[in-house]
Amino acid sequence: MIKSGLLNPAVLQLLARIRHTNTLVIADRGFPFWPQIETVDISLVDDVPTVLQVLDAIKANFVIGRAYAAAEFNTHNDAATQAALAARFKKNSLVFEPHLEFKKRVPHAIGLIRTGGTIPYSNLIIESA
Repeated sequence: MIKSGLLNPAVLQLLARIRHTNTLVIADRGFPFWPQIETVDISLVDDVPTVLQVLDAIKANFVIGRAYAAAEFNTHNDAATQAALAARFKKNSLVFEPHLEFKKRVPHAIGLIRTGGTIPYSNLIIESA
């Protein structure tokens, strides 16, 4: 029996299939459904869990090389919210791009974890190092 760390078996199974340079999407509650990739829905209620909480939880089992976010995140969120995201990444490892370009990366991901997050444009695509 797992005593600590990630407990969700579907999330653990998804992470086990990710290899070097594969990507994983961590999405908010409103992110579109992508039928061609596996989705693990762990949303419960608004902001439980959030995208950043899921990111923090999987970091122990996932070596992030690069991450992608929508550039619109910076124009739709305050400085504190932007700083909270930036604090989780090394310098230059977080790439902002237009939301339409961001969504073009989604079908290439191994899977998607849907959260209860409500922060606008808080979706992330993380690439395994």
